[in-house]
Amino acid sequence: MPYELDDIDIGIVTSLQQDGRKSFRQIARELDISTPTIQARYQRLVNIGLIKSVSPVIDSTNVVDEQKEQLRTCDCNESPEINLKSGMSVKMKCDLCDGIIGDKPHVLKFASFERFFCCNTCKTQFKEKNKGRIESIIEKAKEEN
Repeated sequence: MPYELDDIDIGIVTSLQQDGRKSFRQIARELDISTPTIQARYQRLVNIGLIKSVSPVIDSTNVVDEQKEQLRTCDCNESPEINLKSGMSVKMKCDLCDGIIGDKPHVLKFASFERFFCCNTCKTQFKEKNKGRIESIIEKAKEEN
C-alpha cells in the first residue's frame, strides 16, 4: 500500500531542501507543529525510502582553485560535481551583512558554533541582535555536558 504524503510531510521535505542543516526544532517552529511530531514524521519518511540522505550541496561559485580562478559553472540548476583538492579556497561572506570577508575574518565562537564576519562592527551587531539565542545555545550545551 503506498504512503500518501500530507502537508506536514511535504513541509518537512521542503524545509530540508532549503537547508538540510535545520534542526527538528527549527522545522517544528516553521510548520507550527511539535518537535517530537517532526522527528517521528522525518523517521517515517526515511523508513519508507523517500528521504535517502541529507547531503551537502556545494556552491561552486564560492570555490576558487589554486590559481585563484573561480570554477566554471553552467547556468542550469544542477549542482555540478566538484573535485575538491588541497590548495582550493572558499570565498567567505559575512554572516551579518553578506559582504566579502578578507584575509582575516572576525570569528565569534560559542558552544560548538563559529560565525564569521567582515569586521568587528558586524560581529558586535550580530552578538547584540542574537544575544538571547546565543545565551540559550550556550546554556543548552552546558546542560548536555
